[in-house]
Amino acid sequence: MIKFYRFALSGHSHRVELFLSLLGLPFEPIDVDLLGGEQRGAAFLALNRFGQVPVIQDGDVTLADANAILVYLAARHGAEHWAPRDPAKAAQVQRWLSVAAGQVAYGPCAARLVTVFKMSFHADEVIARAHALFAVMEDELAERPFLTGDEPTIADIANHTYIAHAPEGNVSLDPYPNLRAWLARVEALPGFVAMPRTAIGLAA
Repeated sequence: MIKFYRFALSGHSHRVELFLSLLGLPFEPIDVDLLGGEQRGAAFLALNRFGQVPVIQDGDVTLADANAILVYLAARHGAEHWAPRDPAKAAQVQRWLSVAAGQVAYGPCAARLVTVFKMSFHADEVIARAHALFAVMEDELAERPFLTGDEPTIADIANHTYIAHAPEGNVSLDPYPNLRAWLARVEALPGFVAMPRTAIGLAA
């Protein structure tokens, strides 16, 4: 049984929960009280010195960082299409994992942090970053059903949640039909589970 340390409204946590569900892996969810500061306590810092969720414990393996966990789960428990071994295909997956850690984190994720958690990002700036990213993705998703090709990979899992919840951060998805169709394809995968939605921003 995989132990999964999470926070329910964290998109990073949801990436891992979604992939665990898609793989059909049993897990024990352990909620971490981020608002109460549990992530800064000695017990949690022993799991992840950065004091961040998610963290998993799979037997004798303890691993933090959402994207790293996706890579691990795909390699240990998933079919090859989730993390292809072909060098060119693997590089394409890595490209989108980098986008998830970069443009998504500092675009739609940051915009949502402003409204949901009252973080002090400049709203106009991060919303503009989100739209710049979505314009690129809109063009790329006109060429293929998933981010790297005809089958879903961990790249799709890593990027899905914060984009699906972008309206909570006042980022509209209406101008991007290809992007919305991609979200729908991910959400149609057997085993898909959604992150709880917050009625705030454009989602109010």
